[in-house]
Amino acid sequence: MPIKISAQEVKELRLKTGAGMMDCKKALEESDGNIQIAIENLRKKGLSLANKKAHRTTTEGLINSYIHAGSKIGVMIEMNCETDFVARRIEFHELSKNIAMQIAACPSIEYITIEDIPVEVIDKEKRIEEGKKDLINKPLGIRSKIIEGRIQKRLEELSLMNQLFIRDTDISVQDLINKNIALLGENIKVRRFCRFILGDGLDKRFDNFAQEVKNTISDTTN
Repeated sequence: MPIKISAQEVKELRLKTGAGMMDCKKALEESDGNIQIAIENLRKKGLSLANKKAHRTTTEGLINSYIHAGSKIGVMIEMNCETDFVARRIEFHELSKNIAMQIAACPSIEYITIEDIPVEVIDKEKRIEEGKKDLINKPLGIRSKIIEGRIQKRLEELSLMNQLFIRDTDISVQDLINKNIALLGENIKVRRFCRFILGDGLDKRFDNFAQEVKNTISDTTN
């Protein structure tokens, strides 16, 4: 006999995953009410749907922005989907805002995926790791494995999709997008982003303000 699932349990799972009400109810029934198993099953379903829709063209979407408190860091992001209908959905807007916030909060992010990282950047990271003193006396096989692990970690730090989502560190940014693909039923892509930091690239002045005022007064009285 199927276990009876309450509306509260369905609501809780929906809040945790963003999946549809019927999908949540079915996942809970299939897991005998175990919410952790239900979450894992919904994640797998989201990944499966994402893989199936990955080839679909995404020419609609939006450009959104996030300005951090204090207005010293800002991010603009272009998110793409398949139809204008989904582009207008509040869930899609919230997704783009959350990802822009993620980029603002993680200064190491420079690329969307690891596959986007140029070979020359990877080679540079490899040279840096190979030159570290703590590896000099390691056997070659162990040394190679350590270097490979460190490079992979560094590439994940540079990649947006590999970051743990700052508002739910149990999932990655890629998991977050997959969840929304399952929810909205369309392929979703981050096409590009740009980070703005106040004063970045400028030669900042550190003049003594009091002295500057004195100089100004002196100039006007002479």
